[in-house]
Amino acid sequence: MGACELAAAAAPGFNAAELQHYQRQLLLPEVGIEGQRALKAGRVLVIGAGGLGSPVLLYLAAAGVGTLGIVEHDTVDRSNLHRQVLFGVDVIGQSKAEAARERLAQLNPHVHVDVHPLKLDAGNAAELVAGYDVVVDATDNFTARYLINDVCMRAGKPNVSASILRFEGQLSVFVPGEGPCYRCLYPEAPPAHLAPSCAEAGVLGSLPGAIGALQATEALKLLLGLPPALAGRLLTFDALDMQFRMLEVARDPHCPVCGGLHARPAPRPAEAATAALVSEIGVRPLRRWLQTAAPPLLLDVRREGEFLAGHVDGATLLPLDRLAASASALPVGVPIVCICQKGMRSRTAAQLLTELGFADVRSLAGGMDAWDSDRDGREVGDTADAPGRQGIATFHPA
Repeated sequence: MGACELAAAAAPGFNAAELQHYQRQLLLPEVGIEGQRALKAGRVLVIGAGGLGSPVLLYLAAAGVGTLGIVEHDTVDRSNLHRQVLFGVDVIGQSKAEAARERLAQLNPHVHVDVHPLKLDAGNAAELVAGYDVVVDATDNFTARYLINDVCMRAGKPNVSASILRFEGQLSVFVPGEGPCYRCLYPEAPPAHLAPSCAEAGVLGSLPGAIGALQATEALKLLLGLPPALAGRLLTFDALDMQFRMLEVARDPHCPVCGGLHARPAPRPAEAATAALVSEIGVRPLRRWLQTAAPPLLLDVRREGEFLAGHVDGATLLPLDRLAASASALPVGVPIVCICQKGMRSRTAAQLLTELGFADVRSLAGGMDAWDSDRDGREVGDTADAPGRQGIATFHPA
C-alpha cells in the first residue's frame, strides 16, 4: 500500500486522489484533515459567474468545497473573455452556468456543482439561498445586491459581497446578527449616472481576479470556522496606485433589514446542523462562577498569538485545530467553558466536545470581545481581573 493509500485509510471520507489534491492545504494548522472535512461538507452559493464569479468558483472548487451552487442566466460572449477566466472561445454562446460546471469538473472532479440557470429575483431568491451555508454575491447591479442582502439577513446566511469598476474594487462580509449589512453601508442605490456598469465604464481584466480571490478566501474562512476579517469592514482596492484601504462600517440600529436582528451572532455553517447542542454563558455569569469553589475549566481555543495578546486569567490554551486530537486527555466530569475572540470558534469547540461525550460544555457568548468590553461595567461583586498576560498555560495531551 502506497503513502497516499495509507493516508486515505487514516482519513475516512477522503480517497488517495483527494488527499494528494489538497496536500499543501492540509499542512495548514488552521485546516488539517478536520478543516478539509468541513470544506467538503460545506455548501456555497455563488450568484453570478462573470468577472468576480469566475475566480471565486475556481478557487472554491480547487480548495475542495463539497457543493457549489451557481446562479447565472447569461450566455458566454466574446467580450467576457478578457476577465471571465472560467471560459474560453470554445464555449462562446453557451450557458455560463453549464460551461462553468464543465470547467470545474475538470479542475476538481470531487466537487459537486448545482446549476441554477435562471435570473435571481424576489420569487426565487429565498429558496435558492436556503439550501446553502454561505452566499457569495458576485453580481454586477444594485438591485441584485440589495435582494441578496435582504434574503441573507432573514435566512441567517453570511454574505460575501464585492463589486468592481474600472480600476477599483471593494469587498465586505455581512454576517447576520454580527455587524452591519449592505443597506447599512448603502441605504439607497446611487443615481445611475454615478454608478455605471462595467459595460458602460469598463474594467481592467485582472481586477476581478484580485477581488474574487479575496472573496473566495473569506468564504473558505467562514466554512473553516475562522473569523472573517471583513465582517464590519469594507476593503477597497485601487489598482492604479496599488493601495488597499480598510474602512470600519457601523451598524445602523434603524436599518429596516438588520436593525431588529438579535445581537447574538448567527451560527457558522459548520455549526448550523447541531447548534442546538451548544450552550452559551454570558460574561457576568461566568465571572461569578469563577469565584465559586467549583469553577469550570476555561479552554481558550484561539491561536497562540491571539492568546498572548490577552486572555482570561487561568485559561488553558488549546487551539481549535488541535482540540479533536487532545480531547481524550481533558478531565472528565469538570464543566468546560470554551473561549475564542468573538464566540464563533468557541461554539464550534463546544459542539465538538459535546459530540465527543463531554457532559457540561459551554461557549462564552461574544468571546474575548465581550469579556473586555464588560470590564468597566460589571456588576458589584464581580472581581475577576482583566485578561492577563502572565504566560501561556498550554494543554498537552497525556
